[in-house]
Amino acid sequence: MLKLIKNIRIFRDGSWKPSQLLIADKRIAAVGDKIDCAFDGLEVIDGKGMRAIPGYIDQHVHITGGGGEGGFSNQVPPLKFSAPVKAGITTIVGLLGTDGTTRSVESLVAKAKAFREQGLTCYCLTGAYQYPSPNVTGSVRRDIVMLEECIGVKIAICDHRSATITRDELIRLASDAHQAGVLSGKPGIVHLHTGSGKDQLNIIFEALEHSEVPIATFRPTHVAGKIDQAIKFANMGGFIDITCDPDNMAKRCALIHRAMIECPEGSVTLSTDGNGSLPVWNEKKEMIGIGAGKVISLHNTIKGLVEYEQLPLEDAITIATKNPAKALGLEGKKGTLTPGADADILLLDENLNIDTTIALGRVLLQDGKMQVFCNFEDC
Repeated sequence: MLKLIKNIRIFRDGSWKPSQLLIADKRIAAVGDKIDCAFDGLEVIDGKGMRAIPGYIDQHVHITGGGGEGGFSNQVPPLKFSAPVKAGITTIVGLLGTDGTTRSVESLVAKAKAFREQGLTCYCLTGAYQYPSPNVTGSVRRDIVMLEECIGVKIAICDHRSATITRDELIRLASDAHQAGVLSGKPGIVHLHTGSGKDQLNIIFEALEHSEVPIATFRPTHVAGKIDQAIKFANMGGFIDITCDPDNMAKRCALIHRAMIECPEGSVTLSTDGNGSLPVWNEKKEMIGIGAGKVISLHNTIKGLVEYEQLPLEDAITIATKNPAKALGLEGKKGTLTPGADADILLLDENLNIDTTIALGRVLLQDGKMQVFCNFEDC
């Protein structure tokens, strides 16, 4: 399968240059000013002068649905295939949230396999808010080593809904995840939901002080409310993940920009909490409202960084492309438009709207319309 994308602009050598891009099967074969090729069956795509960027990576998505706070009727439905495609997300990391009781790691792995069958790159994390962590094979370590899709474990800290994991329990969990990653060649991460509790990230700092677990094993997310500690953590050598906030876009973009300036290059990532529940609590920890995250907020935040913070597009996209690829051990394979990388490509129109989504060389969205249709999208 050969595809030639003509009449596009790609940021290379310091500027947005008129370019062509050749796809061979699932990977990028060549990028240049002009690519001469005349193969039988070559498919030519006219990019209409649009800008081409790498497909987005969203490493915090509730692909089987999240929630359950406030009762069973508040469970968020599973993510439909068309949602990430329309949002330009070509690589997903799925996870569980508050509910690891009626939602299972088995269902999570099955959903990750489904997204893979449908044409996206999808990984998942074992575990949930609870501790000991729910798993498939009998242990977190075995899940990471033996399940192809599983690259780490999820846990919650600093939250009234969490299991209130102790420092020593966190060290043990992180040691298991790290060892599993070493054995399997995976990141072996501990992805930490961080709530609004007063302890903030202190338990992570304590775990680092009292163990030999590498700092890169710990991946705190939802860090906007504890940004000073998060910046400190990043400057110690860690990765920090900031969650989109579409209801406070300008403020969130300013915070993200600050983190990008004050943290080492490549250490800040962005994710959506897509299809996760977003409960609103009062001072007594009583729920007074609930919503759900949307995966489109990733692209909208990138646009917000360009609009509100005046970031060049090539800089704004790094937190959803290059940086998470580095964090997940996918550098050179994802998050870049270079020969040998996976052919995950977005074409953006003059208003930075997503026109085309290509995942692993397959056109899933073109002219803003789905080109691939999966079962039950209308349910």
